Amino acid sequence: MGVIGDRDSVLGFKAAGLDVFALEDAQAASRQLHRMAKEYAVIFVTEQMYVQMEEAISRYKAQAFPAIIPIPGSKGALGVGMAQLHKNVEKAVGADILLK
Repeated sequence: MGVIGDRDSVLGFKAAGLDVFALEDAQAASRQLHRMAKEYAVIFVTEQMYVQMEEAISRYKAQAFPAIIPIPGSKGALGVGMAQLHKNVEKAVGADILLK
């Protein structure tokens, strides 16, 4: 498992044993995502970076791996992770069964 995001948001994941890629630039983060997609099953991306990398991330949405999961960053949550969860549940079940 690996994590991509700004330094303040991702550094703590290193203590948990995840590979950490502290990047501030969305283009550099997109390139790193493409490299990681070849060997990682799960990639966490801070929501702030996720929003900036939508085009790169969309390439992997139809694939089983890697699972690209948005997480809140040090600046707080943007609601991207929860919105993605609603979309995935609706796609799997046929209806949004989660409370909004």
